[in-house]
Amino acid sequence: MMKNIITLVFLLLLQGSYLYSQTSLLKNEMEKIVTGKNAKVGVSVSGGDSEETLTLNGEVRFPMQSVFKFHIALAVMAEVDKGSLSPEQLMGIKKDELMTDTWSPMRDKYPEGGILTLGEIIRYTIAVSDNNGCDILLRLIGGPEAVTSFLKSKGLTGFAIVYDEAEMHQNYENQFANWSTPESATYLLRLFNENKLILPESTEYLRQIMRETSTGMKRIKGMLPEGTVVAHKTGSSGRDENGIATATNDIGIVWLPDGRFFYISVFVADSKETDEMNERIIADLSKAAYDYFVK
Repeated sequence: MMKNIITLVFLLLLQGSYLYSQTSLLKNEMEKIVTGKNAKVGVSVSGGDSEETLTLNGEVRFPMQSVFKFHIALAVMAEVDKGSLSPEQLMGIKKDELMTDTWSPMRDKYPEGGILTLGEIIRYTIAVSDNNGCDILLRLIGGPEAVTSFLKSKGLTGFAIVYDEAEMHQNYENQFANWSTPESATYLLRLFNENKLILPESTEYLRQIMRETSTGMKRIKGMLPEGTVVAHKTGSSGRDENGIATATNDIGIVWLPDGRFFYISVFVADSKETDEMNERIIADLSKAAYDYFVK
């Protein structure tokens, strides 16, 4: 009996040593990817079956840009769960609600405004990162304060949402007020995927829209095997007068061939690298995490 116990303890210690070694290898690989890059990079990775999180600059504040549209959509779906809203409800959009100098496929299709369902506006906001759709949703639920209040009530910290898209366009400095740490973004993904924020049917509704995301295809998905399922939300900025890119971001859930999954959040800020390199940094970090979890 004692011999069996000793053997079991030895095997558990051996397994723990192996897992620690593998985690160290991933950490080293992530550090190699970011070393020498003229940018500030934050990354947080966590397996779906473990709350252990591996990070680089995990507690640093990074400007979110359009990543905050995921936070907003969650607050909208929480109102759907209450019965206050419905994805099928019709919404009249006026022409003067559509900013012209901003990214908006919805405005391009409906330049004079129109009648859309709430579900269509959510899809525009998440899947193609529509800025007008974002602000329409924010106004519908009571602004940034309502989103912040909802998420903090669920235990989320390490983020701030202060301005909408229109206000970020008005003042360059405003974009820095909407921030998240990589750890907070990954924790938010976990809460979402585990149905701890909204009802399961609402979770799947939003998760499917995130799987349809067409922005940032060279980021988290960029180096993954063809057909890999990813539910994600991107965020992007322009460049300042010195040519520095404020933010190139992507956060998401990646499914493995055996059905397991992992969470990953990558923020690239203050970058003097090319846009292609900023996206490649995210892609390489995602591929390193994918290879680790596959093994």
